[in-house]
Amino acid sequence: MATPEGTLNWTPLLDALELVAQPVADVARAGAVPGARVAAISETLADTAEFCEAYDVAPEASANCVIVRGKRGESVIDAAVIVLATDRADVNKTVRKHLDARKVSFADQASTEEATGMTSGGITPVGLPGDWRILIDRRVVDSDVVVVGGGVRGSKLLVPGSELAELPGAEVLELAVPVQAE
Repeated sequence: MATPEGTLNWTPLLDALELVAQPVADVARAGAVPGARVAAISETLADTAEFCEAYDVAPEASANCVIVRGKRGESVIDAAVIVLATDRADVNKTVRKHLDARKVSFADQASTEEATGMTSGGITPVGLPGDWRILIDRRVVDSDVVVVGGGVRGSKLLVPGSELAELPGAEVLELAVPVQAE
């Protein structure tokens, strides 16, 4: 039976900072996400569905982090949007309105990697630039623990949902729409 921990060997994050992107390590050293643990994974299995299947991690315990860019006139705002893997973010309505943006689009890979110091496929809310907004769905925060990226494709973090809500720039919203079974 799939669990949040799956079959991975989890280590306290502060004991294995070499497994994560530098911005993630920096905020962990500063005291953010004290309950976080980290595990090494195959870089080829970083995408959520493959990761959950390969490591027997419950999809409802995995959270996806996507980066969006909102625009209104000349104003541009970057934000992370975090929802459980079993949900999808209501980007065009809830996120757009919350960011007071006329248009919201997914940020391109190259600029996201440059701005965050993280690798696409491993982007995490932990360690994002301080001026970014982090929009977290209530179901993520209410989870005992969730699996998110480690800032690189070769690791994952297991973090108490409540600790994500304490990150700088974090805002907890009802922004997910459950994915319908097909």
